[in-house]
Amino acid sequence: MYEEEVGALYSIPKEKLISMYKKMLEIRFFEEEVVDLLHRGELRCPFAPYIGEEAIAVGTCFNLREDDYITTTHRGHGHVIAKGATLKEVMAEIFGKRTGCCKGKAGSFHLCVFHKGMIGAYGVVGDCIPVATGVGLSIKLRKTDQVVACFFGDGATNTGAFHEGINMAAIWKLPVIFICENNLYAISTPITKTTRVKNLADKALAYGIPAKTADGNDVIDVYKSVNEAVARARKGEGPTFLEFKTYLPRGHCEDPRFLKLIHPKEEIEKWKRKDPIEMLKRRLLKAGFLTEYEDSRLRSDILAKVKDAVNFAIESPYPDRDEAWKGVFVEAGDNETNKL
Repeated sequence: MYEEEVGALYSIPKEKLISMYKKMLEIRFFEEEVVDLLHRGELRCPFAPYIGEEAIAVGTCFNLREDDYITTTHRGHGHVIAKGATLKEVMAEIFGKRTGCCKGKAGSFHLCVFHKGMIGAYGVVGDCIPVATGVGLSIKLRKTDQVVACFFGDGATNTGAFHEGINMAAIWKLPVIFICENNLYAISTPITKTTRVKNLADKALAYGIPAKTADGNDVIDVYKSVNEAVARARKGEGPTFLEFKTYLPRGHCEDPRFLKLIHPKEEIEKWKRKDPIEMLKRRLLKAGFLTEYEDSRLRSDILAKVKDAVNFAIESPYPDRDEAWKGVFVEAGDNETNKL
């Protein structure tokens, strides 16, 4: 078993594995800090944590180029950070500050970082899917070899947007990688009560799309699965559907109403033993790619970086009132606002 694990690790360069580990820690510490700020009353905004799913964002985005795209959901902080957004600009956005990636207008649920190819987080379940299909069509019409990765949850596969978006991507052979983060619940409703199929990947097969179910807590499995899908897309072979099974130990949202709906204790403990960060750490230690001392130093440095992002956000100014009119669509005949 040990030899198999080392072999799996060596198929990915050591430097990349360490970078992936660092990025997963960045996302985890960032989110834990936001949760702490919320419970201390220093932040007032809806927040859906990504804690426990970091392997999917990192394993996916480490296959993407700077000019590739992603679309995501209200739980998109991990995706944005994995795609290259700075902790400062994301933290400032959650604080509603002018220095945020959307100048304080998006908050936690609707992050966009256009210069990193992150073109939208959508609060309505499933809406990111047809948007990704549209981006894929744009790529095909422009005849580039870019790709778009579309992140969504298990509940989205029951929406009309899913079926329309994935069907169009299939018939037009668009370069879209559909990433289903199956955390087994739609808020508090178990997936067993919302669908009859054992694996959600089976839904994609009905549209003639290659599909696979994999371990969403194993960043190496995620990375390799996405790598194959990206290669297909760049060669013009069309979309791929990847279902990554994972879990949210904190539940749906950092809101007292939702925290009361937390999952069974035994289930939470079972999945905590499969924590994606600790799983990768154990493998890195076994392979000799990391020592406990190096890990301790690394975690201290990342935690300091997160604290620095918080201080940056607190010290940043709020947007001016006039900022509300900037960066929005206006009617063509409105000469006053067209000056903005």
